[in-house]
Amino acid sequence: MIVNESTKGDRIKLLLVDDEVAYVNILSKRLAKRDFDVKTALSGIQAIQALREHEFDVAVLDLKMEDMDGIEVLKIFKKMSPNLSVIMLTGHGSEQAAREGVQFGAFDYLTKPCELEELIEKIRLAARATKTPT
Repeated sequence: MIVNESTKGDRIKLLLVDDEVAYVNILSKRLAKRDFDVKTALSGIQAIQALREHEFDVAVLDLKMEDMDGIEVLKIFKKMSPNLSVIMLTGHGSEQAAREGVQFGAFDYLTKPCELEELIEKIRLAARATKTPT
């Protein structure tokens, strides 16, 4: 029997957090077509609520949001779900802040715009890290 990521039980459960509605809608559709199980949150508060209600393998978290800073959301995520892999995503040219996120436990960071294939590869690596914590 061949098992791959498209097998429903093995689908990566992804939380996509960004306050740019159009970006979230397009990216979540593209990732769902690639067999990711995607839930979205349009604010830090919505993201925290989503993490209370669901388990995720990976979160892709925007650094700058209107209601909360992504670093603050990351700190809360790590208290709620220490093994959750979080990829910081920033479109504001703040790589230094994204690197700071790695210091607070983020798996990695990307800057917008990023290639879909690069994001997918980072999500897959992050999911493996979540499933095999050190």
